[in-house]
Amino acid sequence: MSIPPESPSEHNEEAPEQEFQSSTHHPPAPSGELFDITTTVDPAYIISLIRKLLPENVKHGERSKITTSSPPENEEGQSWSIDESENMKNVETFVKQSVDDKFYCQNEREDVAVGEEAWEEFGCILWDLAASKTHAEFMVENFALEVLLATLLVSKSARITEINLGIIGNLACHDVSRKKITTTDGLIGAVLQQLFLDDTACLCEACRLITLFLPSNESGFLAEALQPEHILCRILWIVENTLNIQLLEKSINLLLAIAESKQDVVAILLPPLIKLGLPRSLVDLLSVEISKLTPEERSPERYSILDSILQTVEALSVIDDYSQEICSNKELFQLLVQLIKHPDKAEFANSCVTASVLTANILTDATDLALEISQDTLFLQGLLGVFPFASDDIEARSAIWSILARLLVRIQKTDPSNLHQHVSVLTSKSGVVEDELLIYNVDDSSEDHRSSTKLTARTFALNGIVEILSRWRTLDDHMKGALSMEGCYVNEGDVDKMLHYCCKYTKYTAGGELMKDPTID
Repeated sequence: MSIPPESPSEHNEEAPEQEFQSSTHHPPAPSGELFDITTTVDPAYIISLIRKLLPENVKHGERSKITTSSPPENEEGQSWSIDESENMKNVETFVKQSVDDKFYCQNEREDVAVGEEAWEEFGCILWDLAASKTHAEFMVENFALEVLLATLLVSKSARITEINLGIIGNLACHDVSRKKITTTDGLIGAVLQQLFLDDTACLCEACRLITLFLPSNESGFLAEALQPEHILCRILWIVENTLNIQLLEKSINLLLAIAESKQDVVAILLPPLIKLGLPRSLVDLLSVEISKLTPEERSPERYSILDSILQTVEALSVIDDYSQEICSNKELFQLLVQLIKHPDKAEFANSCVTASVLTANILTDATDLALEISQDTLFLQGLLGVFPFASDDIEARSAIWSILARLLVRIQKTDPSNLHQHVSVLTSKSGVVEDELLIYNVDDSSEDHRSSTKLTARTFALNGIVEILSRWRTLDDHMKGALSMEGCYVNEGDVDKMLHYCCKYTKYTAGGELMKDPTID
């Protein structure tokens, strides 16, 4: 089960007693020997559970009593209706039919629908069973989706709706049952209608279900259903206004799934979302999360939210139609710089790695921004500090080298005082750089990597480091001493050592000759 059981929201009324009334006695399910299914759970027991979830009015064929809450209206005042007629026929068929004559005779006098507490118990069992591919396929073959749809249409209980959506969400994890969801007329519409509830647990499950669909082959069907503006507005409203951490994470993950979807889904959903202000919303959310990284407000449960926001922005930054809007946002760039400069990265290291990749993407399109941070020694120190957290991510490490290459070429032209400060930062992180070069040396064994542009970025950055260190060595000893007295101490031995291994890992030429450190044999 994806979400621990929670009590319904105080704002939701209890379901009417008559809606889920039932007999307390349920005859035992028959043997599962007649079912063609391999499982440790009796298939007849699963069918029995499905039957017990039927609303009382459906059980007695009172289709006229099945009503939904008032559907939301779009801007043109048109209501969003759900056609349940065909599914109600299927449910009635399920109620009337039997697995075999014996099964029906045993159950013809029992009330199929149950009270809310019992519904929750049986629903949670099915929620767990739906996580299994075998059980999921058996459930959808035996009208589980039609029963769940019927319950969605009549239930006024937040807890029942949450469990209902949770079961459908687990069914959506499997190919066969997910395809069946798309072919169950009215089910997707009923699920999307739950986005307009005010119950946090229900909204979490609705967002999770939609997110599970987006990477699948059925994503195009869902994208068409999500496309109406009032639905996308509601999703953005939830992201911008919820105070619940779990719902915030799931709703942002929904936006991330959209941004990372197949091209046809992106073409359907991203243009209206961009028009509705998605980039602005993401920047505002990022600002809030970064502001909470102070020692007083820091909360580990929010780190995944920060990372999801950054991943969503990163996904947008590599889509041609939207990269310019992302890369031209100076507030976003400043927030990324602020995050990379953060002195305590260990607890939210993944976010700092993602921020570095995103910064590299932005600097590719907005090269002028490199000048703004080239004199910021704290940024240089923070960026080098990201290397240890990206040791297993070659793309992220290449992004960091790319940023360094852009910065160092500008630092080379700085005055002696700034040059000394940057050399102090470089030598203080010399161990980090050396470890990174050792990792890269292993990566270089790949022929593809040796010929890649990633290696070029590292080479340019190393050339920049050698140039800066070599220029510092030409400064007057008196000037070096005076600058060190000002608080930026530089050890010449550290400079020589860094020059040694930087020259070792790159062929640096100056005036056509190999630039070598005197300590190199």
